[in-house]
Amino acid sequence: MSKSLPKRPTKSAAQTKTKASAYHAAESEELTIAKPGTRMAAILYDGMLILALLFLVGTLLTVIGTLITMETGSESSQAQSLPTWYQNVIMTPSFILTLVGFYGIFWRRGGQTLGMQTWRLKTVNSNGHLLTWGQSFKRILAASIMPLIFGIIGSVIDGSRAVLLTSAFLGFVFNYAFCLFNPRGLAVQDMLSNTITLKMPKTENEGLWRVIRNRKQGK
Repeated sequence: MSKSLPKRPTKSAAQTKTKASAYHAAESEELTIAKPGTRMAAILYDGMLILALLFLVGTLLTVIGTLITMETGSESSQAQSLPTWYQNVIMTPSFILTLVGFYGIFWRRGGQTLGMQTWRLKTVNSNGHLLTWGQSFKRILAASIMPLIFGIIGSVIDGSRAVLLTSAFLGFVFNYAFCLFNPRGLAVQDMLSNTITLKMPKTENEGLWRVIRNRKQGK
């Protein structure tokens, strides 16, 4: 009598085994607080997209403001600046809302911007849940405090635009340099907003687009 061949595992059994292996691999790789260098790298990625969005918003608002508040001429010598009230009341709040909207949408969807997804970073609240709009705004506001303080100090010392921008940038860097001195490795905005940015394991870094795709398929 010929020996029967061993049965091949079914597709569902193979998938279960794969998932179990991935789960155990994720368990062996612990979540850690993101390092300042990795955070800065993710911000550089996101910064290019943010600058493009701000440029687009600024261009649209400039065109609208010019049509509404000023008489347009046909020569460059007739060019004028937008009124101060329009810049302060319309343009500045629009830039702030664009920044809040960018991070708020990404953080609420999957806890990751495009730059954070590249470096496997994820921002959550103290309970490990995705941020709400209020928590997102609070975190962005917290991240702006040190650049604002440093910028004010710079303007008092010199007052030039170059010194102001340099001082504000140093304040921004200080947010992440603070991680090196904090026992838990938290940044300034982490502490003030009661949120945290984690370094995700490779097996659990689901990514923003996969989260959105899964939600669409579940409908």
